[in-house]
Amino acid sequence: MSDKELRRYSRIVVDGVEQAPSRAMLRAVGFSEEDFGRPQIGIASTWSMVTPCNMHIDGLAEEAAKGADEAGGKAVVFNTISVSDGISMGTPGMRYSLVSREIIADSIEAVVGAEGFDGVVAIGGCDKNMPGCVMALARLNRPAVFVYGGTIRPGTGRRDIVSVFEAVGARAAGAIGDEELLEVERTAIPGPGACGGMYTANTMASAIEALGMSLANSSAQEAVSQEKVSDCHRAGNAVFELIRHDIKPLDIMSRNAFENAISVVIALGGSTNAVLHLLAIAREAGVELELDDFTEIGKRVPVLADLKPSGRYLMSDLIAIGGIQPLMKRMLDEGLLHGDCLTVTGKTLAENLADVADYPEGQDIVRGFDDPIKRDSHLAILYGNVAPEGAVAKITGKEGLRFDGPARVFHSEEEALQAILDGQVVAGDVVVIRYEGPKGAPGMREMLSPTGAIMGRGLGAEVALITDGRFSGGSHGFVVGHVSPEAAVGGPLALLRDGDRIRIDAEAREITVNLTDAELDQRRKAWQRPASPVKTGVLAKYRNEVSTASQGAVTIPPAWD
Repeated sequence: MSDKELRRYSRIVVDGVEQAPSRAMLRAVGFSEEDFGRPQIGIASTWSMVTPCNMHIDGLAEEAAKGADEAGGKAVVFNTISVSDGISMGTPGMRYSLVSREIIADSIEAVVGAEGFDGVVAIGGCDKNMPGCVMALARLNRPAVFVYGGTIRPGTGRRDIVSVFEAVGARAAGAIGDEELLEVERTAIPGPGACGGMYTANTMASAIEALGMSLANSSAQEAVSQEKVSDCHRAGNAVFELIRHDIKPLDIMSRNAFENAISVVIALGGSTNAVLHLLAIAREAGVELELDDFTEIGKRVPVLADLKPSGRYLMSDLIAIGGIQPLMKRMLDEGLLHGDCLTVTGKTLAENLADVADYPEGQDIVRGFDDPIKRDSHLAILYGNVAPEGAVAKITGKEGLRFDGPARVFHSEEEALQAILDGQVVAGDVVVIRYEGPKGAPGMREMLSPTGAIMGRGLGAEVALITDGRFSGGSHGFVVGHVSPEAAVGGPLALLRDGDRIRIDAEAREITVNLTDAELDQRRKAWQRPASPVKTGVLAKYRNEVSTASQGAVTIPPAWD
């Protein structure tokens, strides 16, 4: 490629007499005369001191910039936002969590588009900034690599953030005292990095690697490690090569690549949020993907990794035996991955995996295909008169495959949590939390506080929970979320009453209430939407534009004729 072809976008900003003002401003931020002739590579950093997941990413961004400069580019570091799910969980602030995904995608698009960067390295370390980054990369379609900020190291006694949520429930049940709860609180989070189980961050890092948008094992490195520093440096190098060979995200993010991502998420026992985020990324990439694709792929892919929250091991344990590359090699050999998909290395997935060694003998973190944890997916897409447009259940089989019980209906997460902590929810109940959907919250809050309290009270196998909200990747138990249509638009969830008999069947993939269509219609006529406290600002804008959870809860602007 010629110099001008390498600088497809930046030359518009810096070449020619008329762009002297642009060059003058860039000189002030450190550009040399030679830099104007190099491809500009934006380093999108999600650094902040808002959360431990992202507190170290400034250093990683600088390392990616060094790699880009070393390869022959000119790196420019910029920031986008991050909000903490773990900190805002169970509060009104959690409404902003999923909304932040759209803000992040929009902000990266805005900076890259305005500044004329020729390539991008995006570094994300928390649940929503990861899919937000990749949504922006798909939208921009300029040579790009995503880098995961890395997982946190285990706390004392192998604790993590979910340990704290479950300790709150245990304290309410009288199983532990105040001193033990304080000890868990003080020792669960030892430093930088994303939550340590196969929760949403590690799930999405693995999915993005399987999608082909990260370098090998980017998903399986601790945040505080030399491997992660090297990963960032190599990502800077890699983007320059992608520019040189004109390989762009939409060359990588094919339909088969999304199937690879879904397959790896299932094998790892990953978070339900992967459904929401992969649907959203696919929409930005122009790839047709829908809820039922998760069902079809799930019929042939087993759950193999014994990872938290429902399993025994942390991401650090998986890293110690080789990360997800050996798992992907096994899956490829078994015919469960598309090996011809292009990746950010410039090679196919099969080429990347060709020399990957298997896991060491004797490990029991990742099982073989002859002894899976579950022979098909733990992500069950359910339909029925409770969820005509679908719902997403996370059912490993440990909590059973069916549940039938009376509804205990709550209008918010706070109401439900208090009832659980007070002992008002008992074995056999189906907890219904409504008006927490994309429009209802607005923002589709996660229900880790209620599910953590249920587990902490020892009711994990004896109580089901359904909601039009979401679940943290740390949630486990008999849980069903993303119920669509949501209650705020008059979906069936809005019509349920205490005592209605609800049946959840993961094998039949059904979620039903024992009410006739006539009874549901009668209740719908009497239903009135509750008033919302949100009148203005980003939450109101989100509520006006957001799609259903079954479509990824993406914002869809009004059509412009």
